[in-house]
Amino acid sequence: MRDLTVDLLNHLFEYDKETGNLIWKIQNQGARKGSIAGTLRPDGRYQIAINKKLYLTHRLVFLMHKGYLPEILDHINNDAGDNRIENLRAASRSQNGYNSKLASDNKSGYKGVFWVKKNKKWRASITFNKKAIHLGCFDNVEEAAEVVRKAREELHGDFAHHGDDND
Repeated sequence: MRDLTVDLLNHLFEYDKETGNLIWKIQNQGARKGSIAGTLRPDGRYQIAINKKLYLTHRLVFLMHKGYLPEILDHINNDAGDNRIENLRAASRSQNGYNSKLASDNKSGYKGVFWVKKNKKWRASITFNKKAIHLGCFDNVEEAAEVVRKAREELHGDFAHHGDDND
């Protein structure tokens, strides 16, 4: 992104603060002036072609507003298509992982809670600073989930995401 500047982005786009969309200010590579810039990728993110090079829309929005680009950007509400500036924040790789959704193959229904067949208990664990922390084994899945939730709030802070609809 070295060739991109805030001035160039402000020349090319108008930012729609309600939607987070970038709107073309000029006619560009077949895109009409006034149209929403970019296309939706299969992963739910939007991308925009500038000078025949693809850029992720959320990175362009962040650069336009903050004047710099961190290595990692986090969508606070976990919606990769929501590029409103208030939904974007700089993050470390670990922090970005803390704010992840419940894995699709999760069987307990709770982040950080796993069934251990050997001892027939629910194991609670969390990752912090690239280290797995074992929080205990429990007879009750809800008890294990509550222990993980409390640890996540304490250790992950603003990046804590519990994997449920209440985040």
